[in-house]
Amino acid sequence: MSSLANDSRGDLRDDLQLALEIADRVDELTMARFGAGDLVVEQKPDLTPVSDADKAAEQLIRDLLGQARPSDTVYGEEQGGTLEHTGRRWILDPIDGTKNFVRAVPVWATLIALEVDGELVLGVVTAPALARRWWAASGLGAFTAFAGGEARAIRVSGVREIADASISSSELTEWRDAGRFDSYVKLATSCWRTRDYGDFWSYMMVAEGSVDIAAEPDLELYDMAALVPVVREAGGTFTSLEGEEGASGTSAIATNGLLHEAARRALRRRS
Repeated sequence: MSSLANDSRGDLRDDLQLALEIADRVDELTMARFGAGDLVVEQKPDLTPVSDADKAAEQLIRDLLGQARPSDTVYGEEQGGTLEHTGRRWILDPIDGTKNFVRAVPVWATLIALEVDGELVLGVVTAPALARRWWAASGLGAFTAFAGGEARAIRVSGVREIADASISSSELTEWRDAGRFDSYVKLATSCWRTRDYGDFWSYMMVAEGSVDIAAEPDLELYDMAALVPVVREAGGTFTSLEGEEGASGTSAIATNGLLHEAARRALRRRS
């Protein structure tokens, strides 16, 4: 399902190939549990759901990384891990969009990222229920493919005005709880189109140019890590709402770059 551009960065190419192969394996696992009548769903302390598929998917990725990259560290949503920013660290979200997964809504994905000395250099976003995958690595470009189809390079849009922009985000309650409700509504109603595709998909649409702005006010590292290289390699900009680069903060805004500062300023907290 993948095609890598020619590049001299052999080690990173090997890492990307490994991540894509792991994505193939985890897709088999998650799709076997998607819509299963015996799916076990529990509630975590933060009141979000976790299924047996989340746990099994993360364990499978950890096992495969342990075999292929035994000296690398791993940080994942379900099992935690090292918080160190030095060396090589894989960052995992086994199922991004668990609420969708447990209700048999096909908008969910497995996120696999590689961070090297604090820099996110690789991201794979695999959404088997949508028959889609996106991937990128620093200097190698960003790509997408449908299941069984040819890979194609992706690029952000050239939209320059908020009034011409399409925006995608999360639930309005999250903006309310973050003290940015009025700011978000004002920005959204200033845009040409508002559609809340949700979770990883909003950011992948920014990367491929079908959405111009994606933003969420409350996120964890594992929610964002794999998205950053894809957006950046596609020519976009990814920061926190406060302007911190990449997945450094606890929120996210991704744009085609041309709209970034205007959109970020629009989403500031209003007293």
